Amino acid sequence: MRKLGIEEINRLTVEEFKGSEKFPFVIVLDNIRSLNNVGSFFRTADAFRAKKIILCGYTPCPPHREITRSALGAELSVDWQSDVDTIEVVRELKAEGFKVWCVEQAEGSIYLQNFNPEPGMPHAFVFGNEVEGVQDEVIELSDGCLEIPQFGTKHSFNVSVSAGIVLWDFVKKGLT
Repeated sequence: MRKLGIEEINRLTVEEFKGSEKFPFVIVLDNIRSLNNVGSFFRTADAFRAKKIILCGYTPCPPHREITRSALGAELSVDWQSDVDTIEVVRELKAEGFKVWCVEQAEGSIYLQNFNPEPGMPHAFVFGNEVEGVQDEVIELSDGCLEIPQFGTKHSFNVSVSAGIVLWDFVKKGLT
């Protein structure tokens, strides 16, 4: 066994990515404070061909050196928009027919392994601030909360790690 070289991976160019079919989901960032986390979200969104990322509240936006450092250029391939109000974004997404899911430990949350997304339905996944989580008002407007089971003492993942887990699960369920 050997590692594949860059030329063997068959990566898309930015132009090919922009013209490619995307999976039916968007990512909503609710007051993410870390530039490195934002960059990681871009990289994950690129890997799973997200339709777009919506940066809300005080979430920092590209261009920024620290975002680019962790995004590795994915901020150039993934569509994104910035909006001040996460609550309004969620209302708009719901009006457009999206199912909106907050990734949060909450009363009545659905464990990720029990999440069965509706086929053909566009989904939005809201990820919250590294300390405070998703705003309560956003949770109230959503269709529910998804929770990743955890078995250690901390009971929290880095928010960008949570994105990788949740989005892989969503894409995988759509592929099978």
